[in-house]
Amino acid sequence: MTKADKTLQKMRNNSDGWRIEDLQAIARRFGIDWRHDGTSHCVFVTAAGKTLPVPAKRPIKPIYIKKFLAILEEP
Repeated sequence: MTKADKTLQKMRNNSDGWRIEDLQAIARRFGIDWRHDGTSHCVFVTAAGKTLPVPAKRPIKPIYIKKFLAILEEP
């Protein structure tokens, strides 16, 4: 089990206290593109074209973590 897999499992169990770097690492592992060009939001883009803008402010609110996890589970 890789570090990203362990982080993902922890994220599923507890959606509080995560940073944007954690989401970016998991997105990289699952092949989800993201862009964060000095703006206040990091935008995750799936292969199907679905986007999820997440505020880069720490800590990330649990609702964004839940939406991020939902994107990972989509086909």
